[in-house]
Amino acid sequence: MDVLGEPYEARTLRFPDDYEGEVVATLVRRACPEPSNRAVLYVHGFVDYFFQTQLADWYVERGFHFYALDLRKCGRSTLPHQTPHFCRDLSEYFAEIDEAVRIIREEDGNSVLLLNAHSTGGLTASLWAHRVRDRDLVDAMFLNSPFFDFNASRLLRMVAGPVIDALGARRPGITMPFKLTDLYARSIHASANGEWDFDLTWKPIEPWPVRSGWLRAIRLGHRQLHQGLDIRCPVLVMCSAESSRPRAWNEVIRRTDSVLDVAQIARWAPNLGRHVTLIRVEGAIHDLVLSAAPVRERVFAELDRWVNAYLPKS
Repeated sequence: MDVLGEPYEARTLRFPDDYEGEVVATLVRRACPEPSNRAVLYVHGFVDYFFQTQLADWYVERGFHFYALDLRKCGRSTLPHQTPHFCRDLSEYFAEIDEAVRIIREEDGNSVLLLNAHSTGGLTASLWAHRVRDRDLVDAMFLNSPFFDFNASRLLRMVAGPVIDALGARRPGITMPFKLTDLYARSIHASANGEWDFDLTWKPIEPWPVRSGWLRAIRLGHRQLHQGLDIRCPVLVMCSAESSRPRAWNEVIRRTDSVLDVAQIARWAPNLGRHVTLIRVEGAIHDLVLSAAPVRERVFAELDRWVNAYLPKS
């Protein structure tokens, strides 16, 4: 049984040791009570894990078997010797996506699969889908505020980029001299200014330090995306209509993406492939399905229309 309790189940996926030692990932499953051959696989973002049960509710109510991956070194998959959410290349996560998709398709017999990914997971899933583009493993993708570029000025990206690349290659574990803000996590957790409950051990209010090797991995992923991918299935990219970068608590955080630059998401979305739909939602926050109730209803309504238009029925 999963930490969320029934009807959620958790399965540990084991992989060869990496540079930090033992590696596992976790596949969470919630079966649709009615017979179905349609499934969705959810992939979380940075400093995140699967806890969004309202998302699972929505899919199950529409006849999908719901699956979610907690990637290696994240959430349920974090082992004591590991650096949380650390990687040197986003391709390190491909093994667990491969295995999750194999289980969903082969062991559980689902013939239709939607890949739903958020933030950094959206970047990782896009790179993975490009790699397997000739294998027809997924029928469609929904990317929720994907991390397609840094939320920083062009000048800063140009100046800092080469330094990050060099430092990340030579000393990947070094902590960078800046911190991610805690404002977004405060805006969503029930103990602060939000309405959601999640495990603060796995998704802390004060984010973990950013390491040079991880930043370099993100830059390499961005570079590949910016050069152009060739994802063959239909892709829905959805994000907020507006970004904000407050330095202290401000109510604007409740109705904008305070993590990423949505203009950059919109700019790079066409580089995913030939069949991309972009929708920007007024009043949405970074994780669209954690937005205020009226906003997330609009998010789900847009998703429903798109799924009905582009995802095979069976």
